[in-house]
Amino acid sequence: MDPTDTRPQFGNRFLENVDEVFKHNAWDNVQWDEEQEKAAQEKVEKNSIVTFTEDRLKDLEENADKHWDAFYDIHQNRFFKDRHWLFTEFPELAPDNPSAPERVYPDDQNTSSVKPNTSDDSKRFIFEIGCGVGNTIFPILQYSQDPNLFVYGCDFSSKAIEIMQQNELYNTKRCNVFVLDATVTDWEVPFKENSIDIIVLIFVLSAIDPAKRVLHLMPGLIANIYKYLKPGGLVVFRDYGKYDLAQLRFKKGRCISDNFYARGDNTKVYFFTQEEIRNLFTSVGFIEEQNLIDRRLQVNRGKMLTMYRVWIQGKYRKPL
Repeated sequence: MDPTDTRPQFGNRFLENVDEVFKHNAWDNVQWDEEQEKAAQEKVEKNSIVTFTEDRLKDLEENADKHWDAFYDIHQNRFFKDRHWLFTEFPELAPDNPSAPERVYPDDQNTSSVKPNTSDDSKRFIFEIGCGVGNTIFPILQYSQDPNLFVYGCDFSSKAIEIMQQNELYNTKRCNVFVLDATVTDWEVPFKENSIDIIVLIFVLSAIDPAKRVLHLMPGLIANIYKYLKPGGLVVFRDYGKYDLAQLRFKKGRCISDNFYARGDNTKVYFFTQEEIRNLFTSVGFIEEQNLIDRRLQVNRGKMLTMYRVWIQGKYRKPL
């Protein structure tokens, strides 16, 4: 099937009658009441006791790349679904895709009215940090009909890059992926400073130890993003928010530090607040165009279960 004919998975479905909750598989922008917020807070308090030894914490940090290599060695390219919802949330990624409707948000969400500029016929460059096995890059290349588009991608895991390069969709005329630890000070990348139109961060900053913010490594990463973006360039961001279902499901003994956990496969995940993301980007000079909490209610209609997801989504512009 032509990917341009695929209906976007999410974007404009709102639950107005709770009696209809099992009518669809997902609902957008579901608001929480005080009781639900309190229950989530209590669950996090219970699973936030740190029991890891210093040696175990050291292993989780020093061997992080090996743990991700092991993850991709087991799952190959079968674990993550291709992210076709990207073009509803971030139409800037494929402005020539006519099938991507504009995302509708509640009035109280901070969103930008800036539209992507598609009048420039020059080369357009997108760079994804933490590209994994291509679940973002391949949909971009499938949806976009722009012959001037070129996509770069990097990942911490050499195994992920190897798997992506072996995919039949990988075309070196349209994309180039490479191994990079984005937290290092000096990036070795195949492009120049001030050259990238859009940088993509999808569920990647959450894998970085929040302690690195104290060591200025996380701000250094954002500063490098700023350095390689063109003036007027855009960062699109999406990651786990505090009290997401994934955080509430952690058992005692998996917490590394506040809102930071080790999964059973030894990969790590952090759960953000809006303010943390705002401070991270604006502190190096970015202009905030969007910073919202996307609360989604996912439904298992077979088991009659409801699952609440919480994601932080943002767009940050480098000034002209």
